[in-house]
Amino acid sequence: MTPDELALLRDELEAFAAELFAPLRRADQRDKGLGYLRGLLLDGRRKSMQPMAERLGIDHQRLQQFITASTWPVEAVRARIARRAVESLAPAAWVVDDTGFPKDGTASPGVARQYSGTLGKVGNCQVGVSVHAVTDQASCPLDWRLFLPAAWDPEHAADEAAAARAGRRRAHCRVPDSEVHRPKWRLALEMLDELATWHLTAPVVVADAGYGDNAHFRNALDERGLRWIVQVKGLATAHPLDALPHQPPYGGLGPRPKPRYRTRPIPLAEHVRAAGRAAARTITWRHGSRDRLTGDFVVLRVRLAGRRPRPAENGTITACWLLAQWPAHLAEPSHYWVSNLPADTPVEDLVGLAKIRWRIEHDYRELKTALGLDHFEGRSWTGWHRHVTLVTAAHLFVTLARSRPKVPARA
Repeated sequence: MTPDELALLRDELEAFAAELFAPLRRADQRDKGLGYLRGLLLDGRRKSMQPMAERLGIDHQRLQQFITASTWPVEAVRARIARRAVESLAPAAWVVDDTGFPKDGTASPGVARQYSGTLGKVGNCQVGVSVHAVTDQASCPLDWRLFLPAAWDPEHAADEAAAARAGRRRAHCRVPDSEVHRPKWRLALEMLDELATWHLTAPVVVADAGYGDNAHFRNALDERGLRWIVQVKGLATAHPLDALPHQPPYGGLGPRPKPRYRTRPIPLAEHVRAAGRAAARTITWRHGSRDRLTGDFVVLRVRLAGRRPRPAENGTITACWLLAQWPAHLAEPSHYWVSNLPADTPVEDLVGLAKIRWRIEHDYRELKTALGLDHFEGRSWTGWHRHVTLVTAAHLFVTLARSRPKVPARA
């Protein structure tokens, strides 16, 4: 925003900041929080601390101290952002995703050579995992975790020298002892659990195949009583809906054998091929700015097998949805999803939820290019989490401003 545009929103921004920063006990901390939001919202190529301070006309050390050294509860601020976002957006789903933060050096917390969807390849970067409240019109991150690669955890070190290097890097970035290497899907579950402590529950959890292909992740969502629709690869296996478990006869010695399926599960892609192109239905999932977004989908009910199915006492595996997009010009389906949504869920709703991830890809661009999500140049673990939290707050403010007509809200 230009200074004039931001001046028109001064009262709204101050009220918004007062709500978010109410958990900060000191008035100077609340003032610095408001100043940081102003710096993120003002136009400028870089949203790191020194350029922001120059635009605000203050000493950059004031911002640096607030982000890296001051004692204020980032979780309490993030809880208020999440509650306000859910209340204001009324999301159709929560999307689990991750994004890369390219880095030149090796000193930033969590930086390593690892795959980044942002880069589309393996590169030197940090990776942040996030949960977003999403509608077709808007989205907002609700929670964040910085992924810690194995190279940053002494317990995963190949030898004592590597463990010592990991320890020095952790000390330099002030990584808490409680933070250890764990897979991204576990970080996602931790955030869903944290959001639950803030009395927020996902209407539906949506994720790409990086999470959806993991049976541990799907089972954990089931254990939490959450509805989900996740992308998977066509190699995942399932039994047909009409498959029944067989009860082996009891020989009279030892425990009774458990019921089991005698038929071998087959890949999802084969289930869809067996149904054939003729089974595809044309579904419109969104009305875009220029035209309707429409595609051909095969929709089936199957019983997911894989490595860790969860059969009932009678051996039956719960039925789920299999959704496959099969463009007319392709010989094979292009994308697959599975879902535990109820059997009476309209197909249009399934497709709309499967495709809703587009919104966060759109908003990630704004978070990074306009609001400085990946501009943080600090070296502290706490500083990274505070920066992404305040960028999230700025994004929510812009989103709320856009929802009010005739308000200039160009980010």
